[in-house]
Amino acid sequence: MSLPAIVSSTLLHNVPLFSGLDEEQLRVLARMIVRKSVGRNVKIIGAGDPTDSLYIVINGRLKVLMSDEQGREVILSILGAGEYFGEMGLLDDSPRSASVVTLEACELLSISKTDFKRSLAENFELSLMVMRGLVKRLREADQKIGSLALMDVYGRVARLLLEMAEDIGGEKIVVKKLSKQDIAKMIGASREMVSRVMKDLQLSGSIAMRDRSIVLRDNILLAE
Repeated sequence: MSLPAIVSSTLLHNVPLFSGLDEEQLRVLARMIVRKSVGRNVKIIGAGDPTDSLYIVINGRLKVLMSDEQGREVILSILGAGEYFGEMGLLDDSPRSASVVTLEACELLSISKTDFKRSLAENFELSLMVMRGLVKRLREADQKIGSLALMDVYGRVARLLLEMAEDIGGEKIVVKKLSKQDIAKMIGASREMVSRVMKDLQLSGSIAMRDRSIVLRDNILLAE
């Protein structure tokens, strides 16, 4: 990691987690926060580590994962700009429950456990935003459990692509590249099965490849 950089209240104003804070609160918070640049394939936190900081993503992408003793991995989620991680252990004082690794070069903000707890106590709006974030993750976890239990691999791939897609020019397009191996780890399937499903979705016209992006067609809903 590079040396910490100065954080401005203007930067924090554009972070969704801090959107409810006024200018003075942002200036106070800015003095507590450290900004760092991190390269690709860097482990930011590891499962079982003591919890010491909250991290906010300014740019870049990271994967949240769990692994077993045999080295098998399950990707729980992909994080991008504006999202944050590491808050659960700060609230219940438990060790890290998962690892977070960069998929590409990232810029991150971090705030220590002590400063984060003090900020929560002093700012109701910040506490509310954290609670909303926890509820959102719980809903996403419920949805993922339901998909694993009730959907076949075709449905799980289709659901993941729809969740990752962005509306661009009236089309749903997946622009954030993920390898078939990473997709397999996210939906609980083999890489070979994911490759077969992606090929079948192309042949059926449910998806189309455009440069390095995936364009979703309306009939992909039939695969869910």
